[in-house]
Amino acid sequence: MITTTTEEREAILGAVREFAETELAPFASELDEKHIFPREALNRAGELGLGGVYVREEFGGTGLSRADTVAIFEELAQGDPAVAAYISIHNMVAWMIDTYGDEAQRSGWLPELTGMTQFGSYCLTEPGAGSDAAAITTSAVRDGDEYVLTGVKQFISGAGEAAVYIVMARTGAAGSGARGISAFLVPADAGDLSFGALEKKMGWHAQPTRQVILDGVRVPASAVLGDEGQGFAIAMSALNGGRLNIAACSLGGAQWALDRAVQYVHERVAFGEPLAEKQSILFQIADMRTELHAARLMVRDGAQAVDEQAPDATMRCAMAKRFATDAGFDVANRALQLHGGYGYLQDYGIEKVVRDLRVHQILEGTNEIMRLIVGREMLRPAGSVSMRSGS
Repeated sequence: MITTTTEEREAILGAVREFAETELAPFASELDEKHIFPREALNRAGELGLGGVYVREEFGGTGLSRADTVAIFEELAQGDPAVAAYISIHNMVAWMIDTYGDEAQRSGWLPELTGMTQFGSYCLTEPGAGSDAAAITTSAVRDGDEYVLTGVKQFISGAGEAAVYIVMARTGAAGSGARGISAFLVPADAGDLSFGALEKKMGWHAQPTRQVILDGVRVPASAVLGDEGQGFAIAMSALNGGRLNIAACSLGGAQWALDRAVQYVHERVAFGEPLAEKQSILFQIADMRTELHAARLMVRDGAQAVDEQAPDATMRCAMAKRFATDAGFDVANRALQLHGGYGYLQDYGIEKVVRDLRVHQILEGTNEIMRLIVGREMLRPAGSVSMRSGS
């Protein structure tokens, strides 16, 4: 992990901000309306080093801290939350290969992933196993020097566009729970791998979401990521960073919406005076700003916990994800309300951000699951003590 100076951090964020303003924001409405996956823009993001923000430099990554990367994803989301969220998922795939892969896996996949000349997808959720990830039924049966994977993965971002899929599959016996899950690197050109129809979604139109269908897909034993039976632990370790990044994307989208609302209430006159002079409007703007600031501090705290490998990092990331995605959606929704009927029009872009941010309360573990994580941690004997100490 690289520790950046204040000047280096500002230079990085300045470059990301310029990319978001020139490569994402001007095209966000068109990508949303026409459901376009922005391959060329993602290629240029890779040239900036955004395809492996916390991958080690040896394979083309930038090796940044989580504190730096959450700031990066917030900036990206001000350009387009849907594209920023896919870049987050892609980075999670690259990090998993860098962290758990062997030399051949890292050298084989990471150069193209970090450069974003190829894309990655993460396959955990199934039609019958969402929040209960330990209940997945996709099977991986050993057959000589190969594994045969059979099952269906649901809600997979980038499906059909990615070059590699990290697939969680059961190598243990039925009923083996989390201990029987392994992770596999499945290339897009694997035989008997196919994809469902594009899902018709409320938001996130700039990234494809499909089922990934494995109908007896054969991969070599060398495709196992980490050790057999380690898949669930790998999946859970990746989720801390994923939750922070999605929280940061909520912050960025909501900040963009809040900035537009501030501009609008200065320009809009109602009942003989600008909206900005009405006390009720001032109170709303103040509350929106306060909630985003509190959420930003929680996301930074979660990032610090991951960087420091704090024992309560999972709980702090869960708290940050729950709070920031709720706050982000609420702020964007209130920004729409402040625009009145204009907020409901596509031309203003507010309704798109509201639609995009809504799913952040569901993915990377629903916010109900985040509450479950925090509640269980607090009920452990040491849980309340760690919270009182501020750790």
